Amino acid sequence: MHSLLQPKAVVMVSGKLPDMSSEYGQNAPLSYNKYLKVPELIKLQRTLSEPASHDELLFIVIHQTYELWFKQILHELDATIKWIEEGRTFRANHSLRGVVSIERILVTQIHILESMAPIGFLEFRDKLNPASGFQSMQFRELEFASGAKDEKILNSFKDDEFARERLKERFRSPSLADAFWGLLQRQGLNTETHDGRIAATVEILTHPEKYAEIYNMQDLLIEHDELIISWRYNHIQMVERMLGMKRGTGGSEGVGYLMSTLTKKFFPELWEARTHLSIEKPKDEN
Repeated sequence: MHSLLQPKAVVMVSGKLPDMSSEYGQNAPLSYNKYLKVPELIKLQRTLSEPASHDELLFIVIHQTYELWFKQILHELDATIKWIEEGRTFRANHSLRGVVSIERILVTQIHILESMAPIGFLEFRDKLNPASGFQSMQFRELEFASGAKDEKILNSFKDDEFARERLKERFRSPSLADAFWGLLQRQGLNTETHDGRIAATVEILTHPEKYAEIYNMQDLLIEHDELIISWRYNHIQMVERMLGMKRGTGGSEGVGYLMSTLTKKFFPELWEARTHLSIEKPKDEN
């Protein structure tokens, strides 16, 4: 099965590929560039430094790439929540695998920024004030959709109507954590309290074959959590390598603020349950 962008197989004649027709691509209703809007896409990287700093283009491309990946992650998270609510755990796990696959790329992609020289970053950094990565609407949506909803974050977007409306919708909607604990509740496990959610997770971890798809799901959820934490940590290391302990462009404490985010977890009960897990002792036959 061929994708839209894959050429069909060609037949070799006498060991040679057939000649490309001189009319190939002429008057085509669709092409690679048209489908992907490449002409428009490559015009979106507008540098602010004068004269343009060599490294500013890389900075913009990396962050725009992040935003595109965040869009795809949100697409998969929304699908996952829907699948879970419908009881389609296999399909939900398939989308979650897509999420963690993208996040593995995000974790390593941050290191590309470390190819900039610190002095090169400073050539354009002041032009970014007061913009800040803190203002990434889609990353905040990712946090809200996963289960880490913070009204203070919501209020920080009060001057950005577009972002605030999207975040308000995320704040009101069921999160991935809500969907997961609801699924366990429907399976007869008590998840109404913090301790109940821990006990339910211990039960699943103790009997993985009994709860096979749910076991796989909690494993993917904790990996989602772990990869976002890894991304935060790598971001901190990159910022300190580039800027030391300078304040953030948005007025934050920079590395100091970023360090405070490392304790955020979307599914704290999944992590805490590992502490309470133990080998079941065989019952006394007498």
